[in-house]
Amino acid sequence: MSSIPSSKSLPTILSQAVSRPLRKGFWILIALGILILLLFYAFHFFVKTEEKLGYETKAAEIGEISLIVSTAGNLAPTNQIIISSELSGRIVEVSVDTNDLVKKGQILAKLDTTRLEQKTESSRANLLASEAKVKLAEATLAEQKSSLARQEELYRLSGGKTPSPASMDSARAVVARALAERESAVALVASSEAEVRSFEIDLEKTLIRSPVDGVVLSRSVDVGQTVAASFTAPTLFTIAEDLKKMELIVNVSEADIGRIQVGQKASFSVDAWPSRSYSAEIKKVAYGALGTGNQAGANGGGGGGGGQGNQVVSYSTELEVSNEDLSLRPGMTAIVEIQIMEKKDILIVPNTALRFNPTFALESLKPKETGKTIVQTLSPSGKSWRKAPPKAGAMDSRTQVWMMKDGLPSAVPVQLGISDGTYTEIASQNLREGDEVIINIKPQKAE
Repeated sequence: MSSIPSSKSLPTILSQAVSRPLRKGFWILIALGILILLLFYAFHFFVKTEEKLGYETKAAEIGEISLIVSTAGNLAPTNQIIISSELSGRIVEVSVDTNDLVKKGQILAKLDTTRLEQKTESSRANLLASEAKVKLAEATLAEQKSSLARQEELYRLSGGKTPSPASMDSARAVVARALAERESAVALVASSEAEVRSFEIDLEKTLIRSPVDGVVLSRSVDVGQTVAASFTAPTLFTIAEDLKKMELIVNVSEADIGRIQVGQKASFSVDAWPSRSYSAEIKKVAYGALGTGNQAGANGGGGGGGGQGNQVVSYSTELEVSNEDLSLRPGMTAIVEIQIMEKKDILIVPNTALRFNPTFALESLKPKETGKTIVQTLSPSGKSWRKAPPKAGAMDSRTQVWMMKDGLPSAVPVQLGISDGTYTEIASQNLREGDEVIINIKPQKAE
């Protein structure tokens, strides 16, 4: 006869035996519940939810398109003159300062003239001495000519007996020497006069004058400063001839330079007057290219060394600017928009309609194997389709738009005009104002 263990009572043993299958059944119920939730989620989105295609459209409309080239540059005077000194010396007077209006010939500064005045007086004294030598030579020449005339008369009266032929030759030689001395004295006078004029010109150059009417932009000299013009002419003043007319220098990239022409209109703004727009007109387009550095290549591999980039090429372009109110100043940076072409009252469609293709749109809506989990795959992405630009030469690249006909998208070939990057002109007649063109496709859930 078996005996019941004394350490545990019968109710305790029965409760332990019943609790084990209950806990196991509890976890089985939880697993079944999760599976039912997943099946319900999938059933809801793939069975109960009926999807249909919805097309987003935009009406073709009458509008205008402006083609512009945007760039930046700096304002400069039409004629900016740097005033220098050809002479070395000490500045003893400065008559103007920056922003002063000056007239042509007005004295701007003055150099010390003490030494030059002394040299000029010395050269004038040498000129007087040279002129005196000319008079002396002329008197000597006259005397020798008179003596030669008497000897020739005596020679004629004596029948060639006296004076002797040798004496006659000597007298003629004396006259020739006197004539040469006179010519030498005259040349010395010319040299002395040139020396005097040179010193007088230098004296005039000690007065630094303005060559034009204008305004002083900068002053780089003060009283007492020594100007050394031994090797290079030092800059003393910078003068703008007329700030009421200025020029705007911009660099246009090689991609846009082919559309830039002399006479085209432009508008620009400066930071000093952000709410104001100024007008300008192109007056010169340079043929010489300007290299503005190297641009790194975009196709470089991640593991290889970087290749040499392509040089960014631009062309200098000058624009004429009116500045009657003097609100613009040299050196200001301007943001410029050059008006290339403007068309009004034309039929336009958004560029998204030209990029749309239903084949690519449907492909984008199909689920793709991306290594996601089951829950991530069942979750809606919420992304709308945007077609990438087609390759050049493709049939649907800039040649057709799509419209709804009989509930289905239908291609309509079109001829394109100009485009500003957002809208494009439709030049053909098979599309009219108000026609709805498809710009996007997206799934819609049925109620």
